[in-house]
Amino acid sequence: MKDERWVFYDDVVSEDMGGGVVRRVLAYSDDIMVVENTFTENAVGKMHSHPHTQITYVKSGRFRFTIGDTTREVSEGDTLLKKNGVPHGCVCLEAGVLLDVFSPYRQDFVND
Repeated sequence: MKDERWVFYDDVVSEDMGGGVVRRVLAYSDDIMVVENTFTENAVGKMHSHPHTQITYVKSGRFRFTIGDTTREVSEGDTLLKKNGVPHGCVCLEAGVLLDVFSPYRQDFVND
């Protein structure tokens, strides 16, 4: 689906990541990628880092995020910037959906 101009939600196959997290890779090209992550309450996005800049938009729910050495609660409408190489992770406090934008795209998320 790389470089597809139109990516319809109903055509995207979701991937159960385990632990209450479901991932959907949406539109992407070499430069940028959009990914939806659906979390159940108490699901954890473990601490990690990667060589991609990432912006997260909280579509719904409530989360406790750690970015670097700072931890804050976020909810619907909030955005978070995670620079490449900075450790980050979250705990879902209230079931919700996160939209992640990566630059460049995450090759490890797709089978190109």
